[in-house]
Amino acid sequence: MGHALITAGTSGLGKQVVKKFLEAGHKVTTTYHTNADKAQVLQKEFASYSQSLYIEKTDVTRKKDIVNLVNRAVDHHGGIDYLINNAGPFVFERKKLLDYSDDEWHEMMNGNLNAVFYLLKETLPHMRKRGFGRIVNYGFQEANNASGWPYRAAFAAAKSGLVSLTKTIAIEEAENQITSNMVCPGNIVGDMKEAEIEESRQVNGDKTPIGRPGTGEDIARAILYLCDHNSDMITGSIFEITGGIDVINRYR
Repeated sequence: MGHALITAGTSGLGKQVVKKFLEAGHKVTTTYHTNADKAQVLQKEFASYSQSLYIEKTDVTRKKDIVNLVNRAVDHHGGIDYLINNAGPFVFERKKLLDYSDDEWHEMMNGNLNAVFYLLKETLPHMRKRGFGRIVNYGFQEANNASGWPYRAAFAAAKSGLVSLTKTIAIEEAENQITSNMVCPGNIVGDMKEAEIEESRQVNGDKTPIGRPGTGEDIARAILYLCDHNSDMITGSIFEITGGIDVINRYR
């Protein structure tokens, strides 16, 4: 079994990813930014995996924090096999580009694109040494088309850049048996971010063709599959996990 570094895994979509990797027998290092209570809750919830779970306070917009994170992760669990870039700040207020402050723009770029660059710089040497690695980044629905996203300019620009980086790393690192892919969650909101699929089947998902809302488990299952040793033929790919919403949008 390997060691997975999963950023921002104490809540939201990342929580189910942490759970799936622990259940599969992997060691996990995950992070939180400011909410220490969430980290403590996660530690208690997964107490049976206490020897396999390490949590580190990290601000992914800061290079120094990322270097420290990887060093401590390696100290705890050894070299890193899986890098899951779940963390990514978001400006929730709807605003046009000219209304963004410089700080908001830089936070989106640093947290969603530059952070991945620094994490790759720190983790790829460990993967190369082992001759194995799996990288999974997060995009947004239809990020592969570099779609415009009104009122979300900075976030969309950073994630669209990450699409290209995902594909580039896939080619550059293929010789080292390292794959690089992206998952693009659909409209997964509220409690569904941390929910399991069976819970969502009890909810009417009339906005999704498949008939139920998406969940954190949907994302986690896809990521775990992409990280399987025998998934090496899948690299440089961008996966839409939307229940069919993206398909509808293409024909409207």
